[in-house]
Amino acid sequence: MTITFQQHVSLQAFNTFGIAASAHRYTQLQQLDQLPALLAELDGPVLWLGGGSNLLLRDDYPGTVVRILLKGIRLLADDGDSVIVEAAAGENWHDFVCHTLQQGWCGLENLSLIPGTVGASPIQNIGAYGVEVKDCITEVVCADLQHGGAAVTLANADCRFAYRDSVFKQHAGRYLVTAVRFRLSRHAHSKTGYGDIAQQLQAMGISGTPTAQEVSRAVIAIRQSKLPDPAQLGNAGSFFKNPIVDSEQAAALLARFPALPHYPAGEGKVKLAAGWLIDQAGLKGYRDGDAGVHAKQALVLVNYGHASGRQIAALAAKVQATVLARYGVALEAEPIML
Repeated sequence: MTITFQQHVSLQAFNTFGIAASAHRYTQLQQLDQLPALLAELDGPVLWLGGGSNLLLRDDYPGTVVRILLKGIRLLADDGDSVIVEAAAGENWHDFVCHTLQQGWCGLENLSLIPGTVGASPIQNIGAYGVEVKDCITEVVCADLQHGGAAVTLANADCRFAYRDSVFKQHAGRYLVTAVRFRLSRHAHSKTGYGDIAQQLQAMGISGTPTAQEVSRAVIAIRQSKLPDPAQLGNAGSFFKNPIVDSEQAAALLARFPALPHYPAGEGKVKLAAGWLIDQAGLKGYRDGDAGVHAKQALVLVNYGHASGRQIAALAAKVQATVLARYGVALEAEPIML
């Protein structure tokens, strides 16, 4: 099978920040049976690119960029109460969530409108409004790039999921996610106690126990009210992880800043709200040229039009330094910065 490569291809349309960077060499993976021939042609650094929504390109990419365009959704099992559904890595995440809800399958509604692809979801262990994708994943189907692209299926426990972390990040470059399998319920058990969901449901005139579709609509409305559409304003969603600190540090911070939102994060650990820290440090709405902190959500860094990747990275460093100086808390960036 012949693999076609293009030279010096712009990646501006393939990253949600809209950074004007290019790839030295570029191709697409549309069918899984192309993979052996593709691997045989690869030499040097490789960027496996999904939706480009968790990526900051600081420079042109000197190696090969491979866009993952694998498609397909199939039902693997149905016991009447729950289903196992598999989605290929190149499927759009939000479209897949909508598909599951249309079928009456519940579990992913809190993760509505998160940008990116299905294949990226386990890598980052995406989460929102009290739910993480690991809660629904049963298996992740991969190609083991350290063993010639051999097919391997990792069970949930083998993925080593943690907060915005997984074995795929811990061993970056080894596994190429090709499909993800989810166990979803036919009965809604939606989490509505996190963030503004309950308030939004009330504003929508929904009382009692909401359906999964209603929770999804509430989540979409909240996200649209707070987060910029990447098609209108370049961004990669939440740029910083919510920091996890030990209980002693959290207690000291709360003594100084009683309004600081905080959540239990396991024994002796507390999760803090990064957006609050950035906002209260005076950076919400801050702008340096075309690189800025979003005016409605301090967790989001934005490209107002012509910011370079290096300018966005410099702004991120400023935010981290400011929060560290004020609160003694180190913020960690979510996107991969190349």
